[in-house]
Amino acid sequence: MAKTEKQKAEDVLVTEFLSDFYSKFSEFDGASILVTGGTGSFGRSFIRHILENHKPKRLIVFSRDELKQFEMERQFSHQDHSCIRYFLGDVRDAARLEMAMEGVDYVVHAAALKHVALTEYNPFECVLTNIIGAQNIVTAARRSGVKKVVALSTDKAASPINLYGATKLASDKIFIAANNLTSATGCKFSVVRYGNVLNSRGSVIPFFKELISKGADFLPITDDRMTRFVVTLDQGVALICKAFTFMKGGEILVPKIPSLTIMDLAEAMAPNIPTNVVGIRPGEKIHEVLIPREDARNSVDIGNCYVVTPNFPHSDYKLPTGMQGKLLPDGFEYDSFTNGWRLSVSEIRQLLSGLS
Repeated sequence: MAKTEKQKAEDVLVTEFLSDFYSKFSEFDGASILVTGGTGSFGRSFIRHILENHKPKRLIVFSRDELKQFEMERQFSHQDHSCIRYFLGDVRDAARLEMAMEGVDYVVHAAALKHVALTEYNPFECVLTNIIGAQNIVTAARRSGVKKVVALSTDKAASPINLYGATKLASDKIFIAANNLTSATGCKFSVVRYGNVLNSRGSVIPFFKELISKGADFLPITDDRMTRFVVTLDQGVALICKAFTFMKGGEILVPKIPSLTIMDLAEAMAPNIPTNVVGIRPGEKIHEVLIPREDARNSVDIGNCYVVTPNFPHSDYKLPTGMQGKLLPDGFEYDSFTNGWRLSVSEIRQLLSGLS
């Protein structure tokens, strides 16, 4: 059978290991699952994936935007989706989180303030959501008897130069350290870190699409040297699902994913529209990092993925049974510029053709 355009596009990014991330986590069936930031781009994709592949007892959408919850409720209003619960709340509110997590087995933490320029201008709002919110998740999960928590991270948390990245680094540290507070049978916490999610709300692709549709004279480029790690929404969801199967607690899972240059992206989207360099915005990097040199000493290569292991003197962390990890060489750094897997203009174009 011939592949659809979407399947062809996904082939650009999906390696053997990433494909394996689509395997089912059987424990989701019959379980109660809560997703913070459940009405965001990732949250909607995750909810859709669970509904299509599992039969949860409850699927709780936790977010603070009632309009988005109302719209999502209409989108998933079919009778077969009666397991969905819509829970208005903010991760800043510890008591509300604990109430929402009553009887919950698994938590996906996707809620965050993430707009780099806005968080530079409103720093403590970002601290309250991304750092205090992370601690509230840990506290509520432990008190409520949650089994596993997986938190979404970002390449901006590695060697951060902007406030968003710094708060996500702090968040990562909070979730990893939370494993020190639980017994062998208690709640486990893990982090998944990946790059820019293609076509997500607020990202550059929808911005370029809008400009192109309006007949823009040029596409604004902050710096023509810029490179970024990229992943699709579906693959981000698959990575989170796989993390629940993989996790021992205390690790940061970093998939091997491709990079692209902003100039190649512009060429792929609008080959006949010129670009104009407008300057780097506050807190923006030219290249992003997923594993800095300092963390590479505590990381292992397991094939098509890296695992950053917990760096505590008392840690006896071991990979899942039967899995072997290869130590990374001295001076290793996983960054978007030196990454050996860079998408060409034609590959980017093929990939974009499969995005909705």
